[in-house]
Amino acid sequence: MESLEAIKTRRSIRKYQNREISDDVVQELITCAMFSPSAFDTQPWHFIVVDKKEVFEDILKVATHAEMINGASHAILICGDNKTQENPGLLIQDISAATENLLLAAHSLGLGAVWTGIYPFEEIINGIKTLFNLPDNIIPVSMAVMGYPAEQPQQPERYKEEKVHLNKW
Repeated sequence: MESLEAIKTRRSIRKYQNREISDDVVQELITCAMFSPSAFDTQPWHFIVVDKKEVFEDILKVATHAEMINGASHAILICGDNKTQENPGLLIQDISAATENLLLAAHSLGLGAVWTGIYPFEEIINGIKTLFNLPDNIIPVSMAVMGYPAEQPQQPERYKEEKVHLNKW
């Protein structure tokens, strides 16, 4: 899929077929995420691949808004290392860029995925840190829940002229 098409046609997918994603595809997704830009090229990301249904259940106890995980093949937790990227604002930007690359790669490979927020919710952050035994310097920022899509949401028109300003507000 051509990159502009992928950007314009990617939608959040929350319903999945009962079909597993291969390890090769997961590796390709993470590789694409690692090609994201990062401030000062710090590349502060870490990824936790989850493919066990019992771990999905544990995640739901902490991130109750992630109910779509029940039908998913995989979830990929995207974390930032605050020792590698010491500026918290830049860390969130770096991990957000990696998350978007991962979502676009998933769409390009025929997968459906949804960005599931963890940061800035302290209770969820702490619960995920405990659940996955994350070191103190690792901050869970987002999670991509994914599988082969079992839905095709409508593609709305997103361009709005009134939100574009030239040279000043």
